[in-house]
Amino acid sequence: MLDLDSLFKLSYGMCIASSKKNGKLNGCIVNTVFQVVPEPPMVALSVNRQCLTHEYITDSRVVAVSILSEEAPMSFTGKFGFRSGRDIDKFEQVRYRIGQTGAPIILDNTVGFLEAEVADRVELITHTLFIAKIVACQTLDESKEPMTYAYYRDVKHGRTPKSAATYIREKTNAKL
Repeated sequence: MLDLDSLFKLSYGMCIASSKKNGKLNGCIVNTVFQVVPEPPMVALSVNRQCLTHEYITDSRVVAVSILSEEAPMSFTGKFGFRSGRDIDKFEQVRYRIGQTGAPIILDNTVGFLEAEVADRVELITHTLFIAKIVACQTLDESKEPMTYAYYRDVKHGRTPKSAATYIREKTNAKL
């Protein structure tokens, strides 16, 4: 038996991964971004292959990761987490700037960002784990706390879409 609720004890940060393709911008919520190498600094991030952002990262081989603050409103996280860039312009009425890689960096509701160039990728069942070299990063607001997945789930009572790397079916003690 697997007690999948124990996975909620792992610490994740809530971020927006964004990229570009043919002059268009898109981004999605990700909560699986972690540093994997200190020098040169590299991160890994998991993105569902059905997400439009996945297509943009695959095409451009660049990604910006904007780290959300605890103060980010649910309507903001919902825009990037529960809506598709195929249906809406996620960057409409959102402050952002184009970084040195050409990927958009979200300025609203973020405490910092990193920009990275994809060096490798690992194809998993539903997701791709992008391994990327950091080319720029900056803290934008020292006064705010970064939002963790636990804070999003337990304090903000946020839901996890089925496309998320950390989605767990309602029945968590399933035999696998």
